[in-house]
Amino acid sequence: MYNDILKITARDFLSDNKKKNFEVKCVNCQEKFLYYDSEFRPFCSERCKLVDLGQWFQGGYSIATKEPLNEEDINVIEKALIEKLEGEGDE
Repeated sequence: MYNDILKITARDFLSDNKKKNFEVKCVNCQEKFLYYDSEFRPFCSERCKLVDLGQWFQGGYSIATKEPLNEEDINVIEKALIEKLEGEGDE
C-alpha cells in the first residue's frame, strides 16, 4: 500500500489541462513558456540551456561551502591553473 503511495509524483496531481497550460519563466532569459512543451526545461530553448552551461564551464557559477580551502586544495588549484595557462600559450 505505501509503495503505491510513493509512486505518486507531483505530476500526477496536475490535471491534463493544467499541464498543458503550466506557464513559467525561463531561468536564463525570463521569457514565459509552457513548461511541459519544452524539451529543455527549466529553459525555454536549447540556446538558453547552452548559455547556462557555458556559465558553469567559465566559472560564472559556484557552489558555496562553509569549509575553507586547505593547503592541499590550494596546491591542486594552482597546479591546474598553471597547466591551463601553459596550454593556452601553445595555441
